[in-house]
Amino acid sequence: MKVAVLSDIHSNLVALETVLDDMPDVDALVCAGDVVGYNAWPAECVDAVRERDVPTVMGNHDRMVATDGNFGANGMAQAGVRHAKRELNDVQLEWVKRLPRERTLFDGRVKVVHDHPEVQDRYTYPDAFGPHLLGDEDALILGHTHVQHHEVYDDGVVLNPGSVGQPRDRDPRAAYAVLDVEELTVEERRVEYDIERVAEAVREAGLPDNTASRLADGR
Repeated sequence: MKVAVLSDIHSNLVALETVLDDMPDVDALVCAGDVVGYNAWPAECVDAVRERDVPTVMGNHDRMVATDGNFGANGMAQAGVRHAKRELNDVQLEWVKRLPRERTLFDGRVKVVHDHPEVQDRYTYPDAFGPHLLGDEDALILGHTHVQHHEVYDDGVVLNPGSVGQPRDRDPRAAYAVLDVEELTVEERRVEYDIERVAEAVREAGLPDNTASRLADGR
C-alpha cells in the first residue's frame, strides 16, 4: 500500500493543487495537520481535504481556529487565524473542530500526529528523530516543523513530509512524501508552484507582507 503524506498546507491552495497534480498513483492520502493558517485560501483548502475524505489530524493553527486561541506575539500566525475564522463557513469550521489530535490508520501500522507523539506543540526536528518516538506502529508521521525528513530504523519509520504550503528548509518548492506501508520505504517529493500568485493573493487578502515574502525563500 502506497500512501501520499501531506502536512502544513496552511491555506496555500496553489501549492496544494500542484501537489495533487504531481502525485503518483497511491492507495490513500493522509494529512498531518495545519490545513489552515497563514495564507489566503483556508476555505478552499479545507474543502479540498474534506471532500476527498483525507484522514487528517489537528495542527496548532487548526486548533487556534477551532478554539478561539491566539499566537501571542506571532503577528503572521495571528493574522492567518483571523482570516480563516472570517473565511470558513459553518460546515468547514465544524470539520476543523472535529479533527483529532492523533490517528492510527491501516490496521495500526501508521500513526499520525501533528507535532510530537507525547508533547503537544513540541517541534520535532530531524535531529530529534529516533526509534524512541515509535510505539506499536510501524510508521510515525509528524508535521509542524515544515522540514522534510525521514529516518528508517529497525523498529520502523519516522517521517515528516515537509510543508505543502510554507516550507522552512530553504527549499521553496512544495513538499510531500509517499510512504510504502508494506516495504516501509519513503519517497520524499518536491514540486515547484506559482509562488508569486500566492504572494499576490496574500497581499490582496490584507495578510502580512512577510507571509508572502518568506515563501520564495523557503523559510
